[in-house]
Amino acid sequence: MTDFTMEKGADGVAVITWDVKDKSMNVLTREAFATVETLIDDALGDEAVKGIVITSGKETFAGGMDLNTLAKIREESGDDPAQGLFDFTMNGHRILRRLERAGMDPKTNKGGKPVACAITGTCMGIGTEIALACHRRFMADNPKAKIGLPEILVGIFPGGGGTMRYSRMVGAMAAAPVLLEGRSLNPAKAKSAQLIDEVVPADELLAKAKEWVLTAGDADIVKPWDQKGWKMPGGAPYHPAGFMTFVGASAMINGRTKGVYPAAKALLSAVYEGALVPFDTALQIEARWFTSVLMNPSSSAMIRSLFINKEALEKGANRPAVDDQKVKKVGVLGAGMMGAGIAYASANAGIEVVLIDNAQEAAEKGKAYSEGLLDKGIQRKRVTEEKKTQVLGRITPTTDYAALEGCDLIVEAVFEDVGVKAEVTAKAEAVIPADAIFATNTSTLPITELAKASARPEQFIGIHFFSPVDKMMLVEIIKGKQTGDVAVAKALDFVRQIRKTPIVVNDARFFYANRCIIPYINEGIRMVKEGVAPALIENAAKLVGMPLGPLQLTDETSIDLGVKIAKATKAAMGEAYDDTSDEVIFWMADEGRLGRKSNAGFYAYDEKGKRQGLWDGLSEKFPVAEEQPDLTEVQHRLLFVQVLEAVRALEEDVLMDIREGDVGAILGWGFAPWSGGPFSWLDILGAEYATERCDALTEAYGDRFTTPDVLRDMAKKGQSFYGRFGPEAKAA
Repeated sequence: MTDFTMEKGADGVAVITWDVKDKSMNVLTREAFATVETLIDDALGDEAVKGIVITSGKETFAGGMDLNTLAKIREESGDDPAQGLFDFTMNGHRILRRLERAGMDPKTNKGGKPVACAITGTCMGIGTEIALACHRRFMADNPKAKIGLPEILVGIFPGGGGTMRYSRMVGAMAAAPVLLEGRSLNPAKAKSAQLIDEVVPADELLAKAKEWVLTAGDADIVKPWDQKGWKMPGGAPYHPAGFMTFVGASAMINGRTKGVYPAAKALLSAVYEGALVPFDTALQIEARWFTSVLMNPSSSAMIRSLFINKEALEKGANRPAVDDQKVKKVGVLGAGMMGAGIAYASANAGIEVVLIDNAQEAAEKGKAYSEGLLDKGIQRKRVTEEKKTQVLGRITPTTDYAALEGCDLIVEAVFEDVGVKAEVTAKAEAVIPADAIFATNTSTLPITELAKASARPEQFIGIHFFSPVDKMMLVEIIKGKQTGDVAVAKALDFVRQIRKTPIVVNDARFFYANRCIIPYINEGIRMVKEGVAPALIENAAKLVGMPLGPLQLTDETSIDLGVKIAKATKAAMGEAYDDTSDEVIFWMADEGRLGRKSNAGFYAYDEKGKRQGLWDGLSEKFPVAEEQPDLTEVQHRLLFVQVLEAVRALEEDVLMDIREGDVGAILGWGFAPWSGGPFSWLDILGAEYATERCDALTEAYGDRFTTPDVLRDMAKKGQSFYGRFGPEAKAA
């Protein structure tokens, strides 16, 4: 069975249906694209066929290109992967150009056959690019469906002609949200943005597309850029208006990406250069820039982590081989910010929720949090009143632990105190079924220690949600020493049910995410004490791809929380604890500067809580040194202090899969997404160079930069992390 089939109707319309049988959503492979060309040639060459409709056999239209294909082409191309990728891209252009021209005479633009695209539902990537090559696009009226070109979000850009076609349709400025920001639009907004031409009822979709095909004339199917006298909407680069557009776009891109994401700059370059030449030449320009991005190690790393690895983890790559553990009823203990967020995510996924707190008022307030989020969704037309009623109807706020009867999963989200957590554990276990799983939501407390309060430690596990729960995609699952496979499977299945990405780690202080992010914060604060300019620290972090500088991050998470963690860590570690950065945050806390929540921290804030810049008083207590380190030195301190903890977590078997290390870092605390994550970044640098830098940083700044044994061994053997620890290496 092929992915594409064609049926020629008695009405003269050939319907090409895309339906990948073994997948929930259509993705395009190299082999399937070859089939498309054969079918197009057949339809165009058949005199009985008056026109073509391309549609899907699924409720969705397409999920995009199978990105594994690009990796295979690179491997197959041997010593010249760039040529192989360029040839593949140009072959795709040739096929879609054949579809777009549809047999019309090259001189008169007459004699072509109309081609319509009947978009059944969500349409992304190459699916949208195929649609753009058609002469008219019809989309089913489903507000949940989206259409877009989101390639920029995984480190590449639309390389199947989408960049050239869409920018020429609407102009560079109007195309920016779709191309440069990767926005996906519902049918109504997509029509306004000219991604589609008509929104029609789903049951009329195919009929409407056929009707148009049978009535379209020569003038209806010639694309604007194939007509004489065509001009770029909004102005070409040499036009005054166009010039200003591209200047502004360049500034916007550099402002947002800080120059570390190659795809955005390449996309703008392709649009700029492509606007100066005929369309077929523009496609060659697009292909060259697309190939350039694919050859950039950042692109490969982002695709691997944000697409291939992320998808593998979400599909249960490391799930124990036990029966399905789908959650039917969850009990959430604690209706504060975290518990309320967990309750919302669960109810929104169709799970019945019992939300417990000490006071009924607090429990009701926790439920009200969900109502607030749903109301915002209604205002943005993403949620219906019916959906709101259904979600809220699944949440039962109460103080009565007896309501937990029948829950197959408990998620405890009470105050970060061993005694408090032990108390609610005992109360819940007295009511819940014998086979129920108990999960504790904690960011720092050891799971094995907390499990001592449980009568069934093999069914006790840690689930660390990141705040705010409704926005953060990562969930860290922590195995205690006695945690069993069923508990792990239950946690994984639950996280997948609520549509988040899970990673599984073994129990250790700070687990994985906090183990890596705390040193980043401490390094920034340490540099303040050393006299490094706070602005240099913050901007160095952003210029290397971190979403927030360490000082701003401290303000956001609150300085008094940092003090609390520091005191607890010192009590646990004793003489092994490094208190170098404590002087700064302890002093800040004593000054009442607790971060954003107090409108006073490393940054100054106005009365509305808006940042006004770094606080001047910081330099009075910790003067800025006359001689400042160079930018790269500061960046390496901030990145290496994180990645070395990731490597140590791998060495100590806290982290069991480097894919989880990379995906967890990007989704959990925003580690330089352009790099693909800590292990991908070290692979980009190379183990030998990374070792040299660690040795130099250790000599200059101390033992926290000591080269891990595994990294030094890899440097000697010329190995990479994915070559040694990746899934292919494990399989071998």
